[in-house]
Amino acid sequence: MHFLRPSQEFDMTDKIDAAKLTDRVSALVEAAKKAGADAADAVAILSRSTGVTVRMGKVEGTESSESEDVSLRVFVGKRVASVSATAASDPATLAERAVAMARVSPEDPYQSLADTSLVVREPVDLDLFDTTEVPADRLKEDALAAEAAALAVKGVTNSGGSGASSGMGGLVLATSAGFVGHYAATRFSRSTSVIAGEGTGMERDYEYSSRQHFSDLDSPEEIGRKAGERAVKRLGARKAATGPVDIICDPRVARGIAGHLAGAINGAAVARKTSFLRDMMGLQVANAAITVTDDPLRRRGQASRPFDGEGVGGEKLVMVDQGVLNHWLLSTSAALELGLVTNGRGSRHGSSVSPSSTNFAIEAGTATPQELISGLKSGFYVTEVFGQGVNMVTGEYSRGASGFWIENGELAYPVAEVTIASNLKDMFRNMIPANDLDRDFGTAAPTLLIEGMTLAGS
Repeated sequence: MHFLRPSQEFDMTDKIDAAKLTDRVSALVEAAKKAGADAADAVAILSRSTGVTVRMGKVEGTESSESEDVSLRVFVGKRVASVSATAASDPATLAERAVAMARVSPEDPYQSLADTSLVVREPVDLDLFDTTEVPADRLKEDALAAEAAALAVKGVTNSGGSGASSGMGGLVLATSAGFVGHYAATRFSRSTSVIAGEGTGMERDYEYSSRQHFSDLDSPEEIGRKAGERAVKRLGARKAATGPVDIICDPRVARGIAGHLAGAINGAAVARKTSFLRDMMGLQVANAAITVTDDPLRRRGQASRPFDGEGVGGEKLVMVDQGVLNHWLLSTSAALELGLVTNGRGSRHGSSVSPSSTNFAIEAGTATPQELISGLKSGFYVTEVFGQGVNMVTGEYSRGASGFWIENGELAYPVAEVTIASNLKDMFRNMIPANDLDRDFGTAAPTLLIEGMTLAGS
């Protein structure tokens, strides 16, 4: 048996009874075996959060939530079934129901527990839990301070609201193969959204900060100032002319592009043949300037975890190396379907497990963002995209966009109400990263230059 020692994360807070939850999931696994399951795992997923929202100097809402959900997955031969319930549910009753469901389910040759040789043996302390207690009054003060700083920016005329929150989440997992483990992580955030201008000329923008540790958050004043300045810069926006265009993606937009890449190399999508990169393993999928990593063990990482939803210990992987695709994101079932071995990217979603990225990043290049901008005689600096025009099967990309027109290497005027389009395959091959990567996001990317897109405007 492989047991994880109770970590400091649980010792330092009285909000979670780790031993009690471990006993519950272990009891479910034992009950499943007694009910006739060949194998089983059980997970408890818990969360706590408190948030305050304000608008125009007044509190609009205070929310506090708690959840503690338990799920059991059982295997009977090649058949599998899952049930979810509250943590107080009777283990024997839940196990009997799950096994009865499995016996009448169709066979699935790709579902199984993770190989015991792959499960984590010694937990890694990733410093994900901050014991700082943030009272609701402090959350209110921070939200009000951020809004006040935004409203103080000349040209800002209204508030879309401001908020602050604190919370934590944890996972406790037990399997019939002998694995028992748990971890928890905290999350703190501040945000504000404001409006600049009047009448039909109004523009909106926002800023936020989200971190695992309270002391790492950007200050309310900085968040508010940035939100106000962003909104004011967008005033006087106009359309740009239809035609071919080179674009530069602000990091906020670039992170979305990175997310599309993560989705395209998700092993489940590849197995279902719903990814436009499904036949590209080992081949050039991006510009040689592009290297992409995924690291579940990054200290204080937004998506870090000492083990995945199946108890497997992951490691940092170079998913794309100088444009060449090296790995899929894999859980046990996705790996089996592809004839591979899981790389510890299984995420628990209630009673099911599917692959997902962890700390996923398009790595930084060598040029500064300003150097990318100054290198364009004409182009479009994109600060926001919207709409659902991304087809992950074909790679077709078409989204509404706003930002700033580039003339002679400088930002000339704000642009809105245009559409940018291409295919993600071409976008990755024509992509150059800047050197401003901020890793404080679960999916991270620097400013990106993408050549050869199409703009639909006036």
